[in-house]
Amino acid sequence: MNSYEALCSRLSAVDDLQKAAALLEWDRETHMPIGGVAARARQLATLRTLAHERFTDDRIGALLEAAAGAVPDACGEDLLDVVRRDYVRARRVPKRLVHDLTMAVGHAEAAWRRARTANDFAVFAGHLERIIALNIEKAEALGYDECRYDALLEEYEPGMRTAAVRALFSSLQAELIPMVREIAQCEPPDAAFLHQPYDVDGQWAFGMEVLQAIGYDFMRGRQDTSVHPFSTAFSIDDVRITTRLDPHNVTSGIFSSLHEAGHALYEQGLDPALENTPLADGTSLGMHESQSRLWENQIGRSRPFWEHFYARLQAHFPSQLSSVSLDAFYRAVNRVEPSCIRVEADEVTYNLHILLRFELEEQLIAEQIGARDLPTAWNEQMQAFLGVCPSNDVEGVLQDIHWAMGAIGYFPTYTLGNLMSAQIFTCAQAALPDLNRSAARGDFTDLLAWLRTHFHQYGRRRSAAALMAQFTGEVLSAAPWLAYVRNKYGVLYPIQH
Repeated sequence: MNSYEALCSRLSAVDDLQKAAALLEWDRETHMPIGGVAARARQLATLRTLAHERFTDDRIGALLEAAAGAVPDACGEDLLDVVRRDYVRARRVPKRLVHDLTMAVGHAEAAWRRARTANDFAVFAGHLERIIALNIEKAEALGYDECRYDALLEEYEPGMRTAAVRALFSSLQAELIPMVREIAQCEPPDAAFLHQPYDVDGQWAFGMEVLQAIGYDFMRGRQDTSVHPFSTAFSIDDVRITTRLDPHNVTSGIFSSLHEAGHALYEQGLDPALENTPLADGTSLGMHESQSRLWENQIGRSRPFWEHFYARLQAHFPSQLSSVSLDAFYRAVNRVEPSCIRVEADEVTYNLHILLRFELEEQLIAEQIGARDLPTAWNEQMQAFLGVCPSNDVEGVLQDIHWAMGAIGYFPTYTLGNLMSAQIFTCAQAALPDLNRSAARGDFTDLLAWLRTHFHQYGRRRSAAALMAQFTGEVLSAAPWLAYVRNKYGVLYPIQH
């Protein structure tokens, strides 16, 4: 066994430990009884710490140096580049901090659920303070050039910096707030029929039809339910998703399933040669989010999509929808209405929810505000950005699980992914002139193949910026996404903006 093969063998063992931890996390979110919280936190801390120890071992560093002369191909060169970056960053983080953060997350997630049940942020506040303190410690250990938040953002969107995010978000905010206010002056389409009683079994059955149609491979995945929908991969051939079904909102589960399936299609589309290596993952969470938002919005909220699927949905729910026209339904699922809940937000207002979270995260990590200041700060920002104010903590600061998961620096990737999705979909439309007609037939084969050829297969071999430059010919910009929403919603609403 040469040095490159020895390195790959050690990396494979690290990946197995990480995937075992991910499986325990999936079970925690889907099936674990509440009594298992403490034990599961301990088990995950053990696995994550072991994986960290093995990856940061001096032997990995020695093999990285020696393997440079034994790389078999270009994929191997890419692997060494990615592992070098990961190794340097991981060595900066003490194993004690990995253990402490994993333990804190295990208890924080349970506290977050209790807080939501009690509608009381105070139940979660102390746990969040611990999460923030550990993330600050992690940022300091990782190091940064400009601001502390950069170190955390790098975990989720390699190469991106806080200043660049601010610039992109400022251009969005300048356009979006006036657009939302102008739309708010228009007569909204009727959407009351979406919020009748809808049998969850019927919702599940319809959602499964949609997932199969877009190409989600159930031989290599499954769908379950969870409080907060998510996707996770244990291998390229085991990529799972969850959804959330609302008995009084027929579209909630549909768009949740489409969104998470977009993530899963990315993971299922990785080059099989990358399996069990650090390259077998999305290149960034922004790129990951571009895929989920593309399937949820550019496809799932499009008229061609519903030209095919609306009759099937009516067949599942004839008493609720048989008298509702396709046009009325299409307008309803694209209704723009500022609301408190991010995951239920329309395309136009969604990014304002992310801008709010980004600003609060920056302030938390810069220690400009504390965790216990969040409910008030959150409500004030909601009023300023969207003109609405949560009536309770569940509608406000407790709605997202991300901070309980320790994922600070994650939220900006949602908007970055939105921006990428518009640029990518514009290129797909140019390459596939029959795309709308295919969607109206329920045929997404060509689109999925195009995405896999141009984006999915590479995993972490190419950065998000490199993929965007290579296949869209553009750097990341807010302009294509703004053009997309102006064109679409300019037809649905009589706006001038």
